[in-house]
Parts: sequence; C-alpha cells; structure tokens
Amino acid sequence: MAFARSSVSAPIPTRSIPAPAATAGAGAPRRWIWAAAWPVTAVFMLSNAATPLYVLWQHSIGFSKGTLTVVFACYIAGLLASLLVSGIASDRLGRKVVLLPALALGLVACAVFATAESVAALIVARLLTGIAVGAVVSAGMAAVTDVAGPARRPLAALVASCAMVVGAGLGPLLAGVLAQTLPGPTVTVFALEAALLLTAVVTVLRMPLRRPQERGQGRWVRIPGVPAEGRVPLLLGIAAFAPGITATSFVLSLGPSLLAGLLHSSSRILAGAMAFVMFTAATGAQFAVQRAKRRQVLLASGAATVLAMAVLVAAVRSGSVVLLVLAAVLAGAGQGLGQLAGLSLLSAAVPTERLAEANAALNVGGYLPAGLLPVAAGYLSDAIGLTTGATVFAAVLAGLALLGGVLVTANRRRIVEPR
Repeated sequence: MAFARSSVSAPIPTRSIPAPAATAGAGAPRRWIWAAAWPVTAVFMLSNAATPLYVLWQHSIGFSKGTLTVVFACYIAGLLASLLVSGIASDRLGRKVVLLPALALGLVACAVFATAESVAALIVARLLTGIAVGAVVSAGMAAVTDVAGPARRPLAALVASCAMVVGAGLGPLLAGVLAQTLPGPTVTVFALEAALLLTAVVTVLRMPLRRPQERGQGRWVRIPGVPAEGRVPLLLGIAAFAPGITATSFVLSLGPSLLAGLLHSSSRILAGAMAFVMFTAATGAQFAVQRAKRRQVLLASGAATVLAMAVLVAAVRSGSVVLLVLAAVLAGAGQGLGQLAGLSLLSAAVPTERLAEANAALNVGGYLPAGLLPVAAGYLSDAIGLTTGATVFAAVLAGLALLGGVLVTANRRRIVEPR
C-alpha cells in the first residue's frame, strides 16, 4: 500500500509527531480514514472469533451454559476494566501509546485461545481480548476521528462504527468456516487472526497521528465521563446502544447453544454465519440512516431491539432456525443504530481532547448490561430450561429498550441534529 503525505507536504513519519491531538484542521487524506479503521476491525474480529468454537470447547472440556456465559462475560469484564483507563490515557498520551499495547495483548490472547485446554485458559484469553477491545473502542475510534479532521466528523463516526460491527461479524464467520473445513480448528483460526493483528500493528505505526500537547489533570484510572455539554448526548446514546448490544451479546454467547440444543444443529458454519448476518445487518442499518435525524435513529434502534426480542421468543418456542436468524438480524440492527447514534451525538458535542474518554463512557454504559444480563440468562436457563430462560431475558430487555425510547422522546428537543 502506498501511504499518503501529510498536509504540510512532508512524508508521513512512522512515529507520532509532538503536536495537537488531532491531525491538521483539514484532516489526513481521505483513504487514511478507512485505514485508521482497520485496527478496530481486526481487534473486533478477535472479539467474536471464539463464538462458533464454544460448542467444541464445551464438548472437549465440559461445562454448562452458565459457565459458557461467564466465559463470555469475562471478555466484557476485561473491556470495562480497560475503559477505566484507556480513554483517559489515549486523550493524554496519544492514540498509538494505547493502541500498540492493545494489539500486543490481542496477539497473546490468540496464543492462549489456540492452546486452551481448560475453562481457566478460556477465561484468561477472553479477559485479554476484552482489555484489547476496550482500548480500541476508545483510542481506535477516536483515532479515526482524528485523521478525518473536524470537517469530516460525521463520516468518521460512521466509518468507526461500521469498522466495529464489520469486524464483529467477520470474525465468527471466518472462524466457523475454518473450524468446519480444516483440521486443528482452534489453532488455524487464531493463527490467522494473529496475522491480521500484525497488519493492524503496521497500520498503527504508519498512522498520521499527532501527540496531544496537554497531558490533562486528574486521576488516570476512573469511571470515564464527559463534559457537561455531553451528558445528555451520552445518556441518550446509552439508552439506545445498551439494549442493542445486550441483545447481540445474548446471540453471541447462547446462540450456538440454541442452535445445538433447541434447533438440533451443531454446524459451526451456521453459528458463525448467524453472527455474521447479525453484524451485516448492523452495518447496513447504519448506512441506511446516514441522512436520518439522530432522534429517529435512536428510536429506530429501540424498536429494532424490541422486535428482535419478540422474534427470539417465537424462535425458541417454535424451534425455528429462520426465526432465530431473523431475531439476530433485528438485534444487529438495534445495536448498529444505537451505536451510530451514540457516537454521532458524542462526536458533535464533545471536544477532541475528551473524545476517547467519551467513547469509553458510552461503551461502559452499553457493555455493563451486555455482560450481566446474558450471564443471568445462562444460569437461569440451566435452572429452568433454555426456552424459559430466553423468554425471561427477552421480556426484560424489551422493557429496557422501551424505557430508552421513552427517554429519547422526553428529551427530543435537546438532541442536536446535523445541518
């Protein structure tokens, strides 16, 4: 790949330049917006690559659905812990200082996944993956905004959001196909993922990013927040994003068990394809609403999540693969729309020097219920059956999505729309 020149006509260096947090006012060449999104995509491919392999590990190691959701939730625990520091560190020290260690942890996670022979190993791998993802959703997404420049912030929000869901979908699809068709599935899947992460390292090293001039003040480890003007946008973003990502987390953690237990399908390709279709819907939904008002996108996110939960109940009670896939598609749309709206609201309201921390705050609000509710559903399913457990989960999450819609409607006059 040929790399662009900076706005002052000097070759792009391979190290950060001591200057303001963002690139020059006009931003880097347009192709760098897409290149900067690649590390986000690569790390999110790792985040869900294990999805179609859980059934294999359950068979070889032996653990319950409740334990499976705990393994999944350890990823979210690592992610939330990472968000307590990664956004602040990124805003103070620069994006590369956070992204490069995150990619290194992703490489270590690949090695642990490839050799895992116990639940403890899976937990360690998921924790490391979560830490890497937490750094990327704060520093990586902010890096896309930085290279875009102030004039292209709406495009940057769209590209960063789509990079996340594209990676989240490609990871399990690729893993499912490789696991079904090649020997040594876990080694093969994570060896390929490690190679992709190495290309992301090269991209970050070449990225035209500048170091922040100000280091900021206050604690380095804290619950991420936003300036006063960003509080309402953050609250509304979480109201839509949290139910959507909780729905997709349920599909990722218990979807293979639903296919194997209720729908009598052990196909790893089908499990991976369902996750891919879910996140393809998330990507397509975001492109479809580029010109829509933010209020409409927020409300559409809640509506998609409510519909997803209704279809999920119908799927588990009828044993229908088609309905389960439709529920996944609607869940993906709900997450994608909520994520895009949240990032767009924060990008418009929060200054660059606080943007990574703001992105971290949005993800803390979203991933916290995404970690807790599927775990509760997993253990509930062990106790009362998968059908009843999924039904209770769906009812609770639909209620939260409806509550989010009420919150958006009540604050509709406070939503700043793009001109």
